[in-house]
Amino acid sequence: MVSAAPAKFSLPDFRKQILDWFRANARDLPWRLTREPYPIWVSEIMLQQTRVGAVREHYTRFMERFPSIVSLALAPEDEVLAAWSGLGYYRRARLLHGAARFIVREHQGCLPRTAEELHKLPGIGDYTAAAIASIAFNEPVAVVDGNVQRVIQRLFALSGAADSPSDSESPSIREYAQALLARRRPGDFNQAMMELGATVCLPKKPLCLSCPVERHCSTRGEHAVESRPPMRSRQIAYALVCRVCRGAAAAQEVMLERRSESASQMPGMWQLPEVDLLPDDEKRVELTLRHAITVTNYYVRVVRLSERESRRRLPARDPQRRWIKTSELGEMPLTGLARKVLQRLQVMPVLDFLPSQEG
Repeated sequence: MVSAAPAKFSLPDFRKQILDWFRANARDLPWRLTREPYPIWVSEIMLQQTRVGAVREHYTRFMERFPSIVSLALAPEDEVLAAWSGLGYYRRARLLHGAARFIVREHQGCLPRTAEELHKLPGIGDYTAAAIASIAFNEPVAVVDGNVQRVIQRLFALSGAADSPSDSESPSIREYAQALLARRRPGDFNQAMMELGATVCLPKKPLCLSCPVERHCSTRGEHAVESRPPMRSRQIAYALVCRVCRGAAAAQEVMLERRSESASQMPGMWQLPEVDLLPDDEKRVELTLRHAITVTNYYVRVVRLSERESRRRLPARDPQRRWIKTSELGEMPLTGLARKVLQRLQVMPVLDFLPSQEG
């Protein structure tokens, strides 16, 4: 299969050069400090469709809160979602939680050791199974994510999706990845390929002069990529309603509502109440921002309402609505947008990380 490579391609040299480069240039990431399977599993789930910078702080906090599979399995779902809040794509957290419970029940709290068995767990697909099996258990199975796919396509001047060869005689990207794999160090090699795509072999303006395997490459970055579909846009408004509870210990509260469990995105998460803006509200808007959720850009306006106004403007309806003490917001499973708004308006403390896209 590697005969499809240019004449100058040397597989032993390629493996050595990319592994040497990774040893010298790998980013210092907390999940790379261990070969224990549980932390690697958590990091790989968090990294799906999410920037490394957004994951770094979430990962550390999450592992402090749930240091083992058993502790994660025993936690209530709302507590897991609260720890995940801001990372987006909350279905991942629910699947991670469900898989932890399954592992405790069916595998005595130990992750399966092969990609084939890992693939049977909720939320673990081909990529995640291969990553965990190779990094934690040294199984010689190749990882194919978007970064690896791009590297291989450029190395061999290929086109098409990871599992869609251009014709029946052509090997898939996954077969190329498996043939390239350094079988004695599969975990390091997989991470090196992903790191190369993430930091050097970029989608636009690749840093070819910094590439450790540039001489093996057929295209040197001159590889056509499909353009992404344009993001959709939507205007939306939320009400910020706060009050101070009088009593032995005065406490500020904010009104939140819970999304339906049947919602296609972020079911069961807590958010600010949506509100229909009136003409006079434009003068009272306290915050405007843009927030991306999957393929939609939300252009958000937040207007502050008094408790009395909220009774008129926010009539009782299906979503569960509650007053929440601001001191408890950090423990709530908030949507990333709600967290962003509440932090920017200084209703809750600003944490050290920024939220990613949600879903």
